[in-house]
Amino acid sequence: MTNSSKVLFSPIKVGKHDLKHRVVHAPLTRVRCSLNGTPSELMIEYYKQRSTDGGLLIAEATNISRLANGYKHSPGIYTKEHIEAWKKITDVVHEKNATIFLQLWHIGRAGASSLNPNCEQTVSASDVAIQKGKHVFTGKPYEKPRALEIGEIKSIVQDYRQAALNAMEAGFDGVELHAANGYLPDQFINSSSNKRTDIYGGSIPNRARFSLEILDSLVEAVGTDRVGVRFSPGNDFQDMYDDTPVETWSYLTTEIQRKYPDLGYLHFIEPRADFFDENLVNTDDSLQPYRAIWKGPFIVASGFSTARQHAIDISEKTGNLVAFGRAFIANPDLVERLRNDWELNEYDRSTFYSATDHGPAGYTDYSFYNESK
Repeated sequence: MTNSSKVLFSPIKVGKHDLKHRVVHAPLTRVRCSLNGTPSELMIEYYKQRSTDGGLLIAEATNISRLANGYKHSPGIYTKEHIEAWKKITDVVHEKNATIFLQLWHIGRAGASSLNPNCEQTVSASDVAIQKGKHVFTGKPYEKPRALEIGEIKSIVQDYRQAALNAMEAGFDGVELHAANGYLPDQFINSSSNKRTDIYGGSIPNRARFSLEILDSLVEAVGTDRVGVRFSPGNDFQDMYDDTPVETWSYLTTEIQRKYPDLGYLHFIEPRADFFDENLVNTDDSLQPYRAIWKGPFIVASGFSTARQHAIDISEKTGNLVAFGRAFIANPDLVERLRNDWELNEYDRSTFYSATDHGPAGYTDYSFYNESK
């Protein structure tokens, strides 16, 4: 008994690309680059292993500029060296007839001044620091950021535009704006981190303005069908909170549907999922308010790696694409395992964020089903 007849394994069009199934490789930070953000040779094999005929991969969050970074060994897309290294990855993905988008990233207040080239202060919508937890690399409490000035905001929008053009030069099929998980665009969207009183703060349209301006710049640069957006409505990761989440993200979704109905896709993260809770299983569907507005390809994410039947059911019910993270890390042949209802390899969380000197362990050494069985 297989799942081949399920909607999850039926064709769908994303942009100009005819996908043969709806299992999506989620954007996964793995910090396997050099310290200057250049993708490593090991990453070529990782993406090659997880590419499937007619499949969609969203490459890991990638810094749009030297000051967008906050994680050691995370990739960039702002130098010629970055572009050339990414070309090797997109080439092997395309050899397997797969589609790959690059997630564009600015970390904002989640960074650390000590990780910036000249110890520049971190920036955000407002001078509001993350209160919960400590920085993953410094081990220190998060720093108080500096509120961006309007001229700087306009400059960062242009950084996103240039990053998208660089991604096209590197051979990507499209780009995804990372406007989720408490990073810079999300810091503008949420009322807890945005205390501005100018055109970028206060009302929902004002707090949404930065993300929509970035979207405008990406569409202008590379075309509507080559752009996707990732949102995380109601997600509290990295101290996020919004007073009216359904209203806020419904506004964003409505504006995108109105202005860019042919956008490549929208990608939503379930708000109740906790990436760090091993026992949390995805059983709910809280994204219907946005699904009811957006008429294009809709990707759902978060918690499906431990709830494969729920993933199949959601796709069956809605026709959505489903993004998998942890399960794709441990199962390079995840698509076939899900299609045939084969058991999954267990993942090793201790290797998720190992630096390049750790080699292939927990990265490219997971077995394929036929090899292990």
